[in-house]
Amino acid sequence: GMNFFAEIAKLRAARLLWARLMAEFKPKLDKSLMLRTHCQTSGVSLQEQDPLNNVVRTAFEALSAVLGGTQSLHTNSYDEAIALPSDQAAHIARNTQLILQHETRISDVVDPLAGSYYLESLTDQFVTKAWALIEEIEAAGGMTQAVIDGLPKQRIEESAARRQAAIEKGDQVIVGVNQFKRDQTEAIEVREIDNEEVLAAQTANLKTLKSTRNPEAVRARLQALEDAAKGQGNTLERAIEAARARATVGEISQALENVFGPYRPVTRLVRGIFSDAFADDADFTELKTRIHNFTDRKGRAPKILMTKMGQDGHDRGAKMIAGAFADLGFDIVMGDLFQTPEEAANLALELKVDLIGVSTQAAGHKTLVPGLIQALDRARATHIEVVCGGVIPEQDYAFLHQRGVRAIFGPGSSVLGAARKILTLIEQHL
Repeated sequence: GMNFFAEIAKLRAARLLWARLMAEFKPKLDKSLMLRTHCQTSGVSLQEQDPLNNVVRTAFEALSAVLGGTQSLHTNSYDEAIALPSDQAAHIARNTQLILQHETRISDVVDPLAGSYYLESLTDQFVTKAWALIEEIEAAGGMTQAVIDGLPKQRIEESAARRQAAIEKGDQVIVGVNQFKRDQTEAIEVREIDNEEVLAAQTANLKTLKSTRNPEAVRARLQALEDAAKGQGNTLERAIEAARARATVGEISQALENVFGPYRPVTRLVRGIFSDAFADDADFTELKTRIHNFTDRKGRAPKILMTKMGQDGHDRGAKMIAGAFADLGFDIVMGDLFQTPEEAANLALELKVDLIGVSTQAAGHKTLVPGLIQALDRARATHIEVVCGGVIPEQDYAFLHQRGVRAIFGPGSSVLGAARKILTLIEQHL
């Protein structure tokens, strides 16, 4: 993240906490007390507006990771808020690490900021607060139970909502987004993905794989994996053996699902953060009044399905928007992750929603969104509007509009502005 000293302190605190936890096991080797970490620069801090600023953001985030003592590092490309990384953007991201390693020489020193009163104090604060969280989770039954209960997701989403509310109000400055904006920015090269070509190639690869492997060996390894999932062995070891027999990721996942069933995360919308932050905001109050009046007229609130389709597991942004919209008075339903277009359309019909909000980040929008609209058309549900938000290159906007998408909200879009436009779409249709 962009809080430079806090990110350094987090890594220093993590090493201390790891050593404290491992010491309880009385390790025979001192190396067991050493935490080894991999860090990735933040995708949340990347912005669609004035995107070359992201080069600077990533460099500072990478610098804090190295000063914090990471062993391994991933630097994001500056265009990841727009599309999948271009070759040029990936080249700059790679060179960011090389410049830090070879030109700044900061990695020659183990802990160059040790002894700084501010940093030592900040590290101590993180240790104290993190240890309290560890004890809270242990008291609640451990991390596995906490994940089942949805606790980590809830805390992450609350933090994301607070950050977005601060940005929306201008309390947190994002250069080029809510302050110091340019009148216009130059277009940058973005990677174009032909989803149909990728799908056809992957389908052909799978067909070839399945025709050339030993089917009996695959079945035996998948059965061994199922047996391990029932308590008769190590699931990781059996999964590796299945992969070596050329079982696919889908087949390995299905073998585990046969025993455990599908994972259904606990979904709780983060409520109250935007209402509190905008309690005295005239625009927020005016929009909330419009939604209240709609509810009075129609006998129900405007209803929205927020959906993630395809293999895109990033739902932080969608959950943050959903919570903000719920604070305004919308009736919000969150769909499951990894839905197909048909599943999303059927759920929208079942719930009788006015609008579907598609959150997308993994470059599948040119296939999945038209598929959703076609499924709605087949069900004669053209009254359900479709809007999109997330990582969508501006060059794809016309394509999506031509296929029936009514509005597109890229990274950095105003939450209140998006809510106002969506309410107008629903009001016009009804």
